[in-house]
Amino acid sequence: MSACCSNDTCSATPAVDPVYRRVLWIALLLNALMFVVELGASWRSGSVSLMADSIDFFGDAANYGLSLAVLGMGLATRAKAAMVKAACMGAFGMFVIGRAAWGAHVGAPPEAVTMGAVGFLALLVNAGVALMLFRFRTGDSNMRSVWICSRNDAIGNIAVMLAALGVFGTGSAWPDLLVAAIMGILSLTGAWTVLVQARVELRPSQSNQAPVPMQFVKLTKPVRK
Repeated sequence: MSACCSNDTCSATPAVDPVYRRVLWIALLLNALMFVVELGASWRSGSVSLMADSIDFFGDAANYGLSLAVLGMGLATRAKAAMVKAACMGAFGMFVIGRAAWGAHVGAPPEAVTMGAVGFLALLVNAGVALMLFRFRTGDSNMRSVWICSRNDAIGNIAVMLAALGVFGTGSAWPDLLVAAIMGILSLTGAWTVLVQARVELRPSQSNQAPVPMQFVKLTKPVRK
């Protein structure tokens, strides 16, 4: 990217790939649907990892909507949107870790069959979305945040299925709680990655602002009496 197009003015109307826009719409609708499905399943099964994944689906749907809203805007605007998404990812991670810690204190073993079945369905959805977004993974921070969310979701679904096997085999809540904590940590690291790149992208746009004109004062020699 050239120095000129690193600022918000030069990239005010960047070209938008219609395929990318269509993929974002598909991802938004699928994530909104899976939020409802997993929220009900987490309530029924008592699984913290399913609850964490359902909240993640909701956050991703909102993030995809935000990405659609800033498509075609300047780099600085997209970077600021990415920072908002990074904050959401970080908040989600901290909430899940806190919920897992609370569950370790008072939680009961979840229902493993529901965990495994819904986790597999979520894996199919997230793997499909991640596959569609794979070609856009090396774009700006906004595009990268979308890819990281999808990648983390697919990894989280595999972990939920493994947790279901662990709960089924041990009759303990610990596999579920451990996976929920890992998902929270993964969200925190993803948020940091996106935040760092967004700050780098904002720096050139701030440095290219017009300098404040200096005021020159004409000095005169004092009149000798």
